[in-house]
Amino acid sequence: MITRMISGIVGIGLSAYVIQEGGRMFAIAAAVLALLAWIEFTRAFSHRGGNPTLFTGVLGIGGILYGAFYGALDVILLSVTGATLLAVLSCVLLRGDVSVLDVGVSIAGICYIGLPFAHLVMLRQLSGGIYTTPVGTFDLGTAMVWIMFIGTWASDSFAYFAGNAFGSHRLAPAISPNKTVEGFLGGLVGTIAVMVGLGYALHFPLEYMAGLGAAIAVLATLGDLVESMMKRYTGIKDSGAVIPGHGGVWDRFDSVLFTAPLVYYYTIYFVL
Repeated sequence: MITRMISGIVGIGLSAYVIQEGGRMFAIAAAVLALLAWIEFTRAFSHRGGNPTLFTGVLGIGGILYGAFYGALDVILLSVTGATLLAVLSCVLLRGDVSVLDVGVSIAGICYIGLPFAHLVMLRQLSGGIYTTPVGTFDLGTAMVWIMFIGTWASDSFAYFAGNAFGSHRLAPAISPNKTVEGFLGGLVGTIAVMVGLGYALHFPLEYMAGLGAAIAVLATLGDLVESMMKRYTGIKDSGAVIPGHGGVWDRFDSVLFTAPLVYYYTIYFVL
């Protein structure tokens, strides 16, 4: 527990610094996290006997994040297309080592991990206003990244406490036996409340923030369930041990893979 608390405090401090700094530092941090998550993803499926194309994913995800930082959609598309074709070719060139199933897993994993982290980088790059709050002044990209992370953390935290206090009806017993309907509802209500509070501080329309809170709670839960399903399929408990007491990067960012694109498009269509 102490190790978990210490690593959590250190992680929050580092995250705050990187988010506030933005720019190249944020993009590099996102790329490192994405590549670590990809390595954990390939290791998980290797545990079941598969052989996802690790190097193809490194190239593809690296290119996707590069394109996201420079706002170059053509580079992102090139990276996805190139990684897809290279993965398919590896099935031919490395016949016997890389199966058709491995190719499918590789392409899905590259998109599943690379594109959400690209949305996270693009979200931080957004500009369009300055927002003054009781805790400081933020530009649009910084504010929305904080909203995304705080909303995701709120969903997880409220669901955990509500589930422990009131949980009795299993939400998805075949995938994640510990999740309950009561926990999900607690996460939903708590996240909406937190988002409305952030909306008040940032002078955003409260009804839009309430809707965003509900959407974050739903997608954060689905993101967690997706990773749980994959871990159950591959027979692993944690994706890694990079973060002491918390598991791997994939474990910590499974919900963010769903909420980062959500908040990006919310910002594009409702804020800008």
